[in-house]
Amino acid sequence: MRVLAALSGGVDSAVAAARAVDAGHDVVGVHMALSRTPAQERTGSRGCCSIEDAGDARRAADVLGIPYYVWDMSERFERTVVADFLAEYAAGRTPNPCVRCNEHVKFAALLDKALALGFDAVCTGHYARVVEHPDGRRELHRALDPDKDQSYVLAVMGPDRLARSLFPLGDAASKGAVRAEAAARGLSVAAKPDSYDICFVADGDTQGFLRERLGSQPGDVVDETGAVVGRHDGAYAYTVGQRRGLALGRPAADGRPRYVLAVEPVQRRVVVGPADRLAVAHVAADAAVWYADVPAAGTACAVQVRAHGAPVPARVLAAADDGVTVDVGDAGLRGVAAGQSLVLYDGTRVLGQATVRATVSPAQLAAPGRAGA
Repeated sequence: MRVLAALSGGVDSAVAAARAVDAGHDVVGVHMALSRTPAQERTGSRGCCSIEDAGDARRAADVLGIPYYVWDMSERFERTVVADFLAEYAAGRTPNPCVRCNEHVKFAALLDKALALGFDAVCTGHYARVVEHPDGRRELHRALDPDKDQSYVLAVMGPDRLARSLFPLGDAASKGAVRAEAAARGLSVAAKPDSYDICFVADGDTQGFLRERLGSQPGDVVDETGAVVGRHDGAYAYTVGQRRGLALGRPAADGRPRYVLAVEPVQRRVVVGPADRLAVAHVAADAAVWYADVPAAGTACAVQVRAHGAPVPARVLAAADDGVTVDVGDAGLRGVAAGQSLVLYDGTRVLGQATVRATVSPAQLAAPGRAGA
């Protein structure tokens, strides 16, 4: 099988490509240049896709003895991932840029180009498992190592693209085992730090990045009564559930910490209140992607709303081709923001993914005349 291996310049993608070679595939390595400033340097473990990463990817390809190319996808990345990131925050929502990158770049632009060039599949260093049945059906499952599992950010790709994707690290016992394998193979990236934070915000200052791109938009921070308790320089810099960085001028009457309850960009307001107001009973999400039949109302499942969050038990209230509403009951889920990715699981198997549109709190659910989400 002809396989295009996406080489990020890190240890995971290098070992994934090596395993694809070991499996007997005809492998070609490609590094996606996503930054519009290719001369930028990586700062420790912050950021990725820098000139340093491109060099590390080339050295890995040399060790593996596979052809290597660099594809400039910076315009597509800026137009889809970065622009979506800015638009979502400007609208008071909380996006996950890794989900959008997997949707629009890695498993859309990259895979489509690979198929057009005659490749059969794309191989990446993501930690997730693909289970294939005798009839050809493929399922997306959590990785063997739960600490490294990336099925949450991959769920948006859908079954058609899953059929053309390889994740050789899905059965890796741990990241330490992958590093040891890289060292044994003579790959210089064996000890390279993992990248974290948002790749296009290499210094980790997300608020600064948003302010630079969206400009100053000062407004009020208010409590649940509407009383002004502080000021902000841009409502886009806040997200539901946030506690730190609020710079409130007036403490709560009961002395308890306050959290962001709502972001209202049109009014340029940020609403804060006590932690118990963050509780969630129902979650409604749109733009659903399903890996099997649309689940029936009453289906038990688990849902995850953050890349590194724990799954919680849930029950499907309603589902259709384009959306789903789930009941999380008293599972303790709180601080869910519009724009986050909602992934449904049956054990380790991904059932589907959708983008959070709205939530209903237990208090709202109990309000007189409230029939449900």
